[in-house]
Amino acid sequence: MLETIFSACSALATLGWAGLVFLPGQRLVVEVLARMVIPGAIACTYIYLMATNHGAAPPDASFGSLDGVAALFTVRGLLLAGWIHYLAFDLFVGSWEVSDARANGVHHLLIVPCLFVTFMAGPAGLLLYFIVKYASRVFGARAKEQVA
Repeated sequence: MLETIFSACSALATLGWAGLVFLPGQRLVVEVLARMVIPGAIACTYIYLMATNHGAAPPDASFGSLDGVAALFTVRGLLLAGWIHYLAFDLFVGSWEVSDARANGVHHLLIVPCLFVTFMAGPAGLLLYFIVKYASRVFGARAKEQVA
């Protein structure tokens, strides 16, 4: 059952990421599916896993120390909950990157590598997006100055 949940949540997240890369101008895809519907469905699964596996955690399991978190993840259902936590949050961040880039005039092709890195390594992709956004703003302003 856990493998099925893993596969279903991964497929949903992948669908959302594909929409962000290939349909960035579609508000329904970016702001509804990738930002709310898919992360919401994954969040429901997360809540189910946390509720049904919490009692299986060893007594030293907690969020208060690295050893406590490691103990939590000895329970496969909680490990899966941790994984899908990443899937939901990273997809939400990716949808925000696409919307923010559009609002700030950052070309989508510059965002695609950010999306890939966000998908693979969440915080590093967000940092890359901030760098690309800043560089786009700086170089865009310089290009406008040279034209004027």
